[in-house]
Amino acid sequence: MRIETQIRKAIRDAVNRNSRKPLDWGGLAGYQQLEAIAQALHQVIDAEGESGYLRQLMRRVDFVLAKNHTLAANLLAAHHWLRQIATCLRYPPKPGKEADHVASPEPETELSSQQVAREMEALIRQFQPTSQHHQVYLSLYSALRKRWDRYGQELLFCYEIPGLPQDNLQMEALFGRLRRHQRRISGRKSTRELRDFGQAQVLFMAVSEADLLHQIRQVPWATFQQYRQYLSEAEKSRQFFRSLHHNPFGTTQTLISQYLSRCKALAQYNPLTDQPVNHGLHTS
Repeated sequence: MRIETQIRKAIRDAVNRNSRKPLDWGGLAGYQQLEAIAQALHQVIDAEGESGYLRQLMRRVDFVLAKNHTLAANLLAAHHWLRQIATCLRYPPKPGKEADHVASPEPETELSSQQVAREMEALIRQFQPTSQHHQVYLSLYSALRKRWDRYGQELLFCYEIPGLPQDNLQMEALFGRLRRHQRRISGRKSTRELRDFGQAQVLFMAVSEADLLHQIRQVPWATFQQYRQYLSEAEKSRQFFRSLHHNPFGTTQTLISQYLSRCKALAQYNPLTDQPVNHGLHTS
């Protein structure tokens, strides 16, 4: 049941994905992930046509996609406007995702806050949703207009001070990695007790490499292998979801291929004798 469980986890993750970043909306990313899962299901089922479980699963996924198609289309269009806002603010693209962004103009040698402010005002005037637009458009315009009026001048300081980033996401990501490392080292779920240590994470204290090697060798090899296996098992779930988010179609296709291979292998065994079934003809 491990393969079926992973397929269900992939679908559940697509439905429940969330994100704090406006340029990486969880609902839109989840819908696109679900589309990739449905594509993999359709391809394999059309080729094999022998798995009732996958066929029922495909019908449920298709139902969810059809039900939310209009909302996803409006969300994608609003997301395009967010990309235009990011381009106007010269927001740095995510590594490996440059193709998903709206084409940005040629790099300027001199960029002032007044220029960015004029471009943003022109973009806001161009983006004028009406009552006929979907609620996503209205919500996006309302939030953009409110935040630009309140905090627009404060956002422009980064264009006048060299080296000042547009946000603090990289700093938050660094603190997140440090907290995860502290949890792995201490075994504690919460990092509240570890705040006194700051960013320092000390495992060994040694005056030389030979001293450090001597301390490491104090751990029995069998114990090291045992806890290494525990760590590997604990990392499997995180690695699965990371692979799913980066390549949902390929990951789902691999799971389905494993499922069909297992079904064929089980069909060749006799459940009473636990021996392969011989389908050849015997003559006396």
